[in-house]
Amino acid sequence: MLTKTVVLVAVSSLIGLVGSTLQARAQAEKSAYPAAASLDQYLMPDSNAEIALARTAAPESVSGGAEVLVLGRNGYTTAVKGTNGFVCLVERGFAAGTDFSEFWNPKNRSPNCVNAAAARAYLPVVLMRAKLAMAGKSKTEIAEAIRSAVDNKQLPEAEPGAMSYMLSKQQYLNDAAKNWRPHLMWFIPGDVSKSWGAGLPGSPILADKDLEDRMTIFMVPVGHWSDGTTAP
Repeated sequence: MLTKTVVLVAVSSLIGLVGSTLQARAQAEKSAYPAAASLDQYLMPDSNAEIALARTAAPESVSGGAEVLVLGRNGYTTAVKGTNGFVCLVERGFAAGTDFSEFWNPKNRSPNCVNAAAARAYLPVVLMRAKLAMAGKSKTEIAEAIRSAVDNKQLPEAEPGAMSYMLSKQQYLNDAAKNWRPHLMWFIPGDVSKSWGAGLPGSPILADKDLEDRMTIFMVPVGHWSDGTTAP
């Protein structure tokens, strides 16, 4: 029979090992993408392939009539004009806040299809970040530019009904999640995660407090990809 001392030593050793592993992993994640890669790594050389990938964000009934943006060296431009108010694009890591550890990850390809309200109230900050990133600005410079634009009302506040589809089986969100799950998102001004019951036991709603953009992003995973196949 193990003595109490032996058990305590074993537990302490295990805790120390786990702590060291987690610390090493956190440091690796923090330093994996400390600076921007070459601009070519963020671009897709075939614009038709980027258009097709952007449309996989939502069912064809939605994305088929959407405006489609593609990323170039000066930011996003319209490749296809839309008819239904939706806008589809392939976001890169720098669509997220500058505190995102994979902000500069060149592998990120996140097809997103936003409705008209989100095109007015959410998309402008994504487009601004992309333009600054492609211009060679640092994360510090980008964060300051976004803060100033928000303070000076140069960027709109999220508005009611702003939402988007992220249902692409081909999405690459980050190195850990990869294509994760198909999900819908809503963009709400301020820190309001508690008002939706996000993250509570049994709740299907997840929330991300985006302090830089001063909004809460709610996510609801769904059971099917945009092509209709069942998600794991």
